[in-house]
Amino acid sequence: QVQLVESGGGLVQAGGSLRLSCVASGLTASEYTMGWFRQRPGKELEFVAAISQGDSATYYAGSVKGRSSISRDNAKNTLYLQMNSLNPEDTAVYSCALDLHSNIAALQGDARIYEYWGQGTQVTVSS
Repeated sequence: QVQLVESGGGLVQAGGSLRLSCVASGLTASEYTMGWFRQRPGKELEFVAAISQGDSATYYAGSVKGRSSISRDNAKNTLYLQMNSLNPEDTAVYSCALDLHSNIAALQGDARIYEYWGQGTQVTVSS
């Protein structure tokens, strides 16, 4: 049974940093494309970042590019999202997701491609 469990969210002041974690179980995470998505209050789900099978490629949404980094610790079967220079617009529920078939569309941020999702972790950035 595949399970994704996020952690690391919380309340942070504008300009601060957070590292979100997503522990995968039931499979070897590094063999699949994984991504981070977020849902801001009153907004639709949006792509944040993704990392390819084997960690050879990463993609970022324009809104976080340059101040966020997606990575994996394969020994811990864990996906991370390091976010820096946070601002109130980053307030959202952040969820990790996994694509079993490593579609390029998943890597480029199509949420419909992902088969497995975590429950999400709340990030709140105060001004």
